[in-house]
Amino acid sequence: MSPHDSEAEVGVTSGDDTCSLPNSAGKPNSRNGWGPTCVPVHMENRPAPQGPEGCLTVAIRIPVRIVVLVLVVPVRIVWDLLAVGAKALRRVVLAPLWRGLVVIPFGWLYRWVLTPLGRSTAWLARGVGAVVAAVGEAFGTAVAWVLVTLIAAPSAWLYRQVLTPLARIAGRTIKALALGLARALWAVFVWPPVTLWRLLLSPLWRYGILLPASWLLRTLKIAAAWLYRAALTPTGHALARLAALIGAGLVAVGRGGVALGVLLVAVPVAWLYRWVLAPLGRGIVAAVRGIGYAIGRLAALIGAGFRALGRGIAALGVALVEVPAVWLYRWVLTPLGRGLVVAGREIGHAIGHAWRVAGHLSRAIGRGLKWLARTLVGRPTRWVYVVILTPVGHAVRDAVWRPAARAAREAGRAARQALASARETVRAARQEAWRALVGGSPRERTGDRARTLGSTTTASGAVPAPEISLSKAEG
Repeated sequence: MSPHDSEAEVGVTSGDDTCSLPNSAGKPNSRNGWGPTCVPVHMENRPAPQGPEGCLTVAIRIPVRIVVLVLVVPVRIVWDLLAVGAKALRRVVLAPLWRGLVVIPFGWLYRWVLTPLGRSTAWLARGVGAVVAAVGEAFGTAVAWVLVTLIAAPSAWLYRQVLTPLARIAGRTIKALALGLARALWAVFVWPPVTLWRLLLSPLWRYGILLPASWLLRTLKIAAAWLYRAALTPTGHALARLAALIGAGLVAVGRGGVALGVLLVAVPVAWLYRWVLAPLGRGIVAAVRGIGYAIGRLAALIGAGFRALGRGIAALGVALVEVPAVWLYRWVLTPLGRGLVVAGREIGHAIGHAWRVAGHLSRAIGRGLKWLARTLVGRPTRWVYVVILTPVGHAVRDAVWRPAARAAREAGRAARQALASARETVRAARQEAWRALVGGSPRERTGDRARTLGSTTTASGAVPAPEISLSKAEG
């Protein structure tokens, strides 16, 4: 389907708006009076505009579509037949089979086996749980009573009447003993040292040791200051001047030694470096530089030769490989690829169109077959069912089945009445035989007694008392 066909199916293009055609009859239009009503349609779903199609596309489109249509139509018809057959198989065979083999047995098993079993298990569990709970509660009550009566109550009485007074007496005794012991220890170990320190040791330490020691230290400090000022300072100045004189002599001796070393060592070494070692080093450096330059030039020449060889190999490769490959890609592979792309696209579009057309054809064939089946089979069958079978069935039901069922019900009712009268006859004969043998009325079973409103002990066969309403009794 081309973009123009899709545009024709979407609506009518007018200027910049797109008008859909559902309300094209009899509606006023704001642009030109009466005519189609323009409703804007979203353009996002439209395919992108394609470029101009080549002659190859136009040439292979129609033949490819014809061939593909001829090949695809049988496949689509077979596919639709298989789909219809699969749906019918699932609806007619597989679904009833699944229901008959799985759903119904499992439903019956769940309803008549698992559910009663689960309910009985739950009932049994509830019963066992109730019994266990009752036993546990009784046991717990008994144990609690035993614990309270035999342990808790005597323990509370013992604690309240015996242990509490004993603990109070013991606490008061221990408190008095601790207080007396503390006072005795204070009197023995604390009061004598404190009194001795306060009255003897503290005055002796303060007035016998600290004051003389402070006076002695003050005197020594004054003597040391006088000794430093009067004796040590002049001595230090003299020693400093003597050290300065000795240092000046040593400096003069050092300068003389340095001058002698320069004359004997530095001057010959400098002459040797300037006139012997420096020219020799320069000659060695020049020789090394010449050798390196020669090696560099040789390497440059070798590199130039290799570069020229590489360029020649590259040119040969371009001439033998790249140019044929580019020509092959440009003039053979590219047109062939474009042709294959166009052919593949057209084949894909043709398959899509052929599949849709085959679907329409298959649907039309299916509708025709459906109409034919309805006309040849369905309508005659329905006519036979409505006109012949239904009246015949109603006549058979009214003339045969209902009278037969009524007669069967009457026969069953008569049989039940006959059995009831036979039971009454046997019961009366048994009573008469018992009365003739024993001389008294037989004992009636409790289950055979009939319940009446007048009496609850009347035997079967007795006439019940009349019913009396409350309103009649009050009146």
